[in-house]
Amino acid sequence: MLKVAILGPESTGKTELAKSLAEFYRVDWVPEFAREYVESLSRPYDYEDVCRIAAHQIDEELYYENHPNDGKKFVFFDTDLIITKVWFQYKYGKVPKFLSERLNRHFFDFYLLCYPDLPWKPDLVREHGDDREFFFNWYKQEIEKTGKPVAIITGIGKERLQNAIRALSSFLS
Repeated sequence: MLKVAILGPESTGKTELAKSLAEFYRVDWVPEFAREYVESLSRPYDYEDVCRIAAHQIDEELYYENHPNDGKKFVFFDTDLIITKVWFQYKYGKVPKFLSERLNRHFFDFYLLCYPDLPWKPDLVREHGDDREFFFNWYKQEIEKTGKPVAIITGIGKERLQNAIRALSSFLS
């Protein structure tokens, strides 16, 4: 089973793409936990909250690392620890050791990096609508450090899904 991470700045269609790819390939997808977690707080999130989010992400990875692949071709993750690492660096100026150690295990086989060509849609959790290009470049740089293949996904609506499917087909061949 190939493990595919879908990354990108806020409001770039990661969740919709993960759901749509899972439906197209009839495989599992792992939703982003950070959004659910932060929305459930009655206060601003802090460093320890982001540590809990990272720990949950690691647990999700470990589940797929430790279970048989059941014959499915892919599993799609709506985010990756790279985003969490960047967030720690950007907001707190430091990254916990456990997160760096886990990233060094190179869990994912392939990355789909969503380009910020979709309109910004503000909500209560999103914070940096004006900095999407900045974060896109930072995520790209972090993915390149892993040495794993990456495809940049562009397009509006069904075109975005078709571009991702083409990128996955190209990766497989």
